Amino acid sequence: MNVRVHVFVSGKVQGVFFRSGTKDKADELGLTGWVRNLLDGRVEAVFEGEDGNVEKMVEWCRKGPEYARVRAVEVIPEQYKGEFSGFLLRR
Repeated sequence: MNVRVHVFVSGKVQGVFFRSGTKDKADELGLTGWVRNLLDGRVEAVFEGEDGNVEKMVEWCRKGPEYARVRAVEVIPEQYKGEFSGFLLRR
């Protein structure tokens, strides 16, 4: 079953390749959506795809890349829309 989640990651998550790592992992898992930095220091992302792979992506976000220090991950389930053709890095 395909699902969609909206995720907010806080901690030391900017300037540590979190966005590019997220894109690499999402591509590996065959997910679509996007990721971007927020002005308040968090990273925001939307993931769509097979529920097990979305779950794996959220688990990856709880740790992030090597230099990240994730403090919290907020996951908001949303209605699957299937609106993306790939995974995008946004600014």
